[in-house]
Amino acid sequence: MTDELHFLTIAEAEQLLRTRKLSPVEYTDALLKRVEALEPQLNAFITVTADLARRQARQAEAEIMSGRYRGPLHGIPFALKDIYNTKDILTSGGSKICIDNIPGADATTMRMLRDAGAVLLGKLQTHEFAHGGPSFDLPWPPARNPWHLEHFTGGSSSGSGAALAAGLIPASLGSDTGGSIRGPASFCGIVGLMPTSGLVSRAGVIPNSFTFDHCGPMTRTVEDCAILLQAIAGYDPTDAGSIACEIPNYRGALTGDIKGLRIGALRYHWEEDMPAHPDLARAMDEAIEVFKKLGARVEDCRTRPMQDSFDTKVVIAESEIYSIHYDNLKSRPGDFSRDFLGRVLPACLFQSSDYVQASREHRRIIAGIQPLYQKYDVLLAAGFGPAPRLDAHKTANFWRKTNVFTPANVTGGPSLEVPCGYSNGLPLGMQVIARPFDEATVLRAGHAYQQATDWHMRHPQLVAGTPQPVLTPKGNKPVAADLDAATRDFVLRTAQRAGLRLNDYQTAILLETAPFALAMAERGRKPRDRMEEPALVFHFPN
Repeated sequence: MTDELHFLTIAEAEQLLRTRKLSPVEYTDALLKRVEALEPQLNAFITVTADLARRQARQAEAEIMSGRYRGPLHGIPFALKDIYNTKDILTSGGSKICIDNIPGADATTMRMLRDAGAVLLGKLQTHEFAHGGPSFDLPWPPARNPWHLEHFTGGSSSGSGAALAAGLIPASLGSDTGGSIRGPASFCGIVGLMPTSGLVSRAGVIPNSFTFDHCGPMTRTVEDCAILLQAIAGYDPTDAGSIACEIPNYRGALTGDIKGLRIGALRYHWEEDMPAHPDLARAMDEAIEVFKKLGARVEDCRTRPMQDSFDTKVVIAESEIYSIHYDNLKSRPGDFSRDFLGRVLPACLFQSSDYVQASREHRRIIAGIQPLYQKYDVLLAAGFGPAPRLDAHKTANFWRKTNVFTPANVTGGPSLEVPCGYSNGLPLGMQVIARPFDEATVLRAGHAYQQATDWHMRHPQLVAGTPQPVLTPKGNKPVAADLDAATRDFVLRTAQRAGLRLNDYQTAILLETAPFALAMAERGRKPRDRMEEPALVFHFPN
């Protein structure tokens, strides 16, 4: 049985642990041995907490044996994206900036999992501060995709995607600001849920965007996602964005019955707006047929172009992360990665009016999705196609291309990513989206789909001791943009006035992506009524 422990689901392991057919110590040791054997290929972990995990496993075993069973996560190993504060354990944000950051307290979600009896195996790789791309100029190398070690895991919960797909852990918490849970889920063939804004606490998690950050579960099955969500959902007064609401029984909602479910397929997104890889387009057609056979009523529908959501999200989110790291951007820009700088530095060009106009557009987009929420129970959208090579990454592509996951971040409701096929051995993904706080329906639909398919039951074949393929990153040097003299002068003067002191290389990074940021801001300067309100709201604490 030991050989099979690494791909147990939470639900399977829970039953074995609860009935004392499996020891938490045995389970933890088996996974730690797998981490030791495969981590040299994967780069999934930043910190492995082996001693702590074994202590927690022994405590869980003693409690279960004495009849003090805490619930379905008791004795279950997990790991955290390394932006979640962990008391007395490095929380690096994947950055040299926080290479010695040892928090004095746990993030709220970490505390909730500890109280549930879960066992912390370690902290997982992330793109720098949950932003940027797969960078080779950080203290830790980028995570590798277990399905093909030369390919990208997705970001920014990159270690979570790799560790889950490779069977190193059964559960992780990631974060999602523009697809950072769902992207790795899609590329790695696992399940990831971006919950409704305010459902899961962000307290004690290094922020990326105050407006768009979500913390959420990453697992290998939808049922496991429901179990993990149950443990971390709920109001937290220490998170200013937390919302008090009734928490349903998410696992209990997984009835397998979706007869009569109204599904709107956002087909034009993957056929017209941002044409998908042909294998993904076929997989989406096949998934729709599965839903129809299960009794759901599916029809095509449309909403606003993805570029509108992307522009809105980027102006707001880049302004916020620029502000968060402003002091270090001024004093030590060379300690950030090239990719992080290529995304964040252009935010110095956004004006305060751009931020407010983007927030007003944010409110328009939220209002515009309401008719679809009324007409359909869930919406289907494509995830990512097959993962690209790691060494093909180009920072400027962030600005050139929209993102299939961003619309759900902007509308704020739950979005579940599930595997829906493969292309040349690399996973494909699909999104199931619903109105805010209707995670139960999203999970029910995704679970029914998984019961009818076997994509989630496939696992990459990894052999301990196999050398990690050598990658030679190339082609990501900043390319000089074709700027007229007046625009170039404006960019340089604005950066200088912002207090940025950039060397020639950092200036080249800014100049490469500045035109995209300026064009994005210009697209947001639409005619508006003076009474039109932004999405920014506040409430008085109870």
